[in-house]
Amino acid sequence: MSTEPLPNPHATAEEVEAARHDAKLANVLYHDWEAGSYDDKWSISYDERCITYAADRFRLVAGETGWPYGRALELGSGTGFFLLNLMQAGVATSGSVTDLSPGMVQAALRNAEHLGLDVDGRVADAERIPYDDGTFDLVVGHAVLHHIPDVELALREVLRVLKPGGRFVFAGEPTRIGDAYARRLGAATWKATTTLTRLPVLQGWRRPQAELDESSRAAALEAVVDIHVFDPAELEDTARRAGAMGATVVTEEFSAAMLGWPVRTFEAAVPPGKLGMGWAMFAYRSWQRLSWLDQNVLSRVVPRAWFYNALVTGTKGGPVG
Repeated sequence: MSTEPLPNPHATAEEVEAARHDAKLANVLYHDWEAGSYDDKWSISYDERCITYAADRFRLVAGETGWPYGRALELGSGTGFFLLNLMQAGVATSGSVTDLSPGMVQAALRNAEHLGLDVDGRVADAERIPYDDGTFDLVVGHAVLHHIPDVELALREVLRVLKPGGRFVFAGEPTRIGDAYARRLGAATWKATTTLTRLPVLQGWRRPQAELDESSRAAALEAVVDIHVFDPAELEDTARRAGAMGATVVTEEFSAAMLGWPVRTFEAAVPPGKLGMGWAMFAYRSWQRLSWLDQNVLSRVVPRAWFYNALVTGTKGGPVG
């Protein structure tokens, strides 16, 4: 009989109130609530578009040396976006997904099964990873470190479960400056969209008030689960203190983030399916162009701390077996 916790996608008011003072409980409730719609909300897929995105993020910070890794672990896997797409890209041959949220682990395992990938999963706390020392060749995560109360402790655990010479790669972490402008842009877009769609001529573009209210409650809980923002140099120091060799942080998305956050917020504020494939392709191609501009031009003149996303990598010392 399985002893894994069951998902709780319909938290009570009492549980939500308790979660406001308990970041780990908030993470479980918020992500259990999000598990069923998370891929749609963030335009996550397991096709060439997201395979390329995941592999490009990995290359940006860690290069291609070492591919394919053997067994990989994803912390805070959500629905499996990062690991499953990296496996499809040939970065690793087998994997394990972990998350505090039982709903997310179940979603990730369903996605892995559908894709025919060799993946197992556990409900797990990143500060106490339930695997033996030296189990993995690679540990990855996407948009997870900023949810973990003690990041240095989690990185120590990552290094513990890595084999000597193994690597970790975490991507999608908000920088301090990037988060400040992204949240302002998102809040302004939400206010403008929900205000304008009250007009009779635009009411067809307005989501039902109950859905908007639910999104607002989720956003309030999201503010609890988002614990950290990072300065790139300080994140490198944290990884070094945890024991990482060659700790390196790179950043990405400056102009792309200034487009991406309003776009995602607008999409969340209008009825699902209202925008259509034309809009999706416009948003994606615009993001691609601005990402190229960021990487090839603006990264040479704009300080790395001003970019929205931080990516960190490092390795475990010791003789490689």
